[in-house]
Amino acid sequence: MSLSIRNQLPGTVTSVLPGGVMATVEVRLDGGRYLTAAITLESVEDLGLAEGSAVRALVKSTEVALATGPVEGLSIRNRLPGTVTGVATGGAMASVKITVEGGELTAVITKDAVTDLGLEAGSPVVALMKSTEVALATV
Repeated sequence: MSLSIRNQLPGTVTSVLPGGVMATVEVRLDGGRYLTAAITLESVEDLGLAEGSAVRALVKSTEVALATGPVEGLSIRNRLPGTVTGVATGGAMASVKITVEGGELTAVITKDAVTDLGLEAGSPVVALMKSTEVALATV
């Protein structure tokens, strides 16, 4: 199956914490960082997820926010430090490529945000992703 989701980071499930309807799944990415995905219990069962399961964490590029330094006081669980490798701008929006430990991410943000943050190749950033926006696929 081919997907239009550009951000596909390989990793291994380290824990599954079930709730009433949803579960949080912690994934150790191949680069050593951790991501949390909040998915339905039905999805956990359908995918057969358990500690040690090989997965890909999938995040749409429009769901990746960027910060130029550490961020405190946010409920966003997933914070991956990285370095901008390229910026492509259009009339209103921009695509920012970021290298993170274990892979590459793309963030689609406004052109104004790129300007305000001073983003260019070599800029250090932190990619922010809500756990509810992280999907998982088995490998």
